This record gives sequence, structure tokens and C-alpha cells, in this order.
Amino acid sequence: MVMIRHLRIVLIFALAACGSPPKMPAQAPDEQPTAQETAPQADSPESPESPESPESPQLGYWRYKIIAAANAEWVYFGQQTVVIDGDDESIPRVGIWEDDDHDHSDRINQYWRAVGKYRLSGYDCREPWSAAFISWIMQTAGVPKDLFPPSSAHRLYLNRLLANAHDPFAVFMPHTIQQYKPQPGDLICATRSKVEPQELVETLPDSLNSRLHCDIVVQTDGRTLQAIGGNVRNSVSKTILTLSPDGYLQYAGQRPWFLIIENRLD
Repeated sequence: MVMIRHLRIVLIFALAACGSPPKMPAQAPDEQPTAQETAPQADSPESPESPESPESPQLGYWRYKIIAAANAEWVYFGQQTVVIDGDDESIPRVGIWEDDDHDHSDRINQYWRAVGKYRLSGYDCREPWSAAFISWIMQTAGVPKDLFPPSSAHRLYLNRLLANAHDPFAVFMPHTIQQYKPQPGDLICATRSKVEPQELVETLPDSLNSRLHCDIVVQTDGRTLQAIGGNVRNSVSKTILTLSPDGYLQYAGQRPWFLIIENRLD
């Protein structure tokens, strides 16, 4: 069984479809259930780590709730861990995948429901669900939709946030990776296109129209950063990154980071 599990990692780039037969989620109810009805307890003692590290700033209420919700989902999916160091990537701990069983497939259906797509589940492997995951986490934490609009694609909510980039009172403030050091509760975003380091943006774009991926920063000590995201190697995964000597997010060939969304919620 262990050998089969590791073989799945080797084949992950070659396989585009699920290994299990699809299952149709239940008919959508008249009213969408709130995320809190199905979320694991965000403050559960089973969470393996505190969202703060000794060198992290004191977390406010909203950022704490966001990080706690992300950690709870990571635990629910078996604590899959991805390590990125430059252009090298490894998966020292394999968790539960989107189509491993009905419970976890249905869990992803809950993420999709947060963005109004009631019939998609973990068995719909060709449908990237990382933006739905972020949206669900924000709803679970209680972040108002007018501050963070639920979106099925990252570019949709990012374009809303970029439009307010010059508003000094904006609660989600975009920065390039050269301008700002990421903190717990922030979002870090990468393009899913192949780019060279010299092509990374040094100024904020007015809008985005490409395939993207974003994770939630849950911990940093100034040397490394831990971020949790959905649809990362077929699961909810924690990614561990090495920061620059000055504590900035670095370009990574496996995930070309270019944008940070500073979370100013208290």
C-alpha cells in the first residue's frame, strides 16, 4: 500500500483524471448551508501547531480565525506537506487526496458550494478548486463577502482587491513580492504559467487574466514560511518555503510567486 501511495506521487503530473468513479453530490438545497455548519472545530486541540510562531506579530481576531480554519482543513485532509526549496520540490508527508473517499470528495463539494457551484466535488478532478477553498475559509472565519468576494477563480477576487490597491483603508492590500514581507493571515499568489525570474512583476498589475494559485500564510519565522492551500498536489496541503535572507518571498520554479495580499483585518 505504501509503495502504491508513493507511485501516485511520481505519476501525479501524468494523470489528469481521478482514480475513483465519480459520485454526483446531493441535490442543492433551497438555501446554501453556511460554511460553519460543516467546518471542523477551528480551535480544536487536534491542530498540530499554533498559528503564531515566536517571531510572528500578535494575531488579530480575524487573522486568527482564518489561520485556525485553514489548519483544521489541513488536519482533516491528513496533513499533507510539500517542501519547495528553489526549483526542488518534495512531499515528505502524503495526506488524503480529493478523490480518496466519499467524505473528502464531499468536503470539496462544500468548498464549491461557497462559490455557488453545488454539483462539483472532489471527483471532478479537472476542476481546480483552490479559489473555492480560499473563499470557503474566508466564509468560515466570518469575513464579510463585501470585503472578500467568494470566487471560483483567483483572478476574480484578486481583480476586486487590485482595484482598491490605492485605497489607504483597504483591508486586503496587494503588494509585489519585492515590496512586502508576508505575515500570517496574508495570501501569497503564484501564476500557473511558466515564467522566468526576470519576468516577474515589479509593479502591481491593474488586473489579472491568467490561471493563478493562492495559499494562506499560517506561520513564518523570518527564515521559512508555511502556507496552506487547496488543490495542491490533489489535497489540502501545507507548503514550506525558504525565504530570502531578508525575509522576502522568493521566486520558485515550481510555483512562481509574484503577489502578496496583506491582511489588515484586526
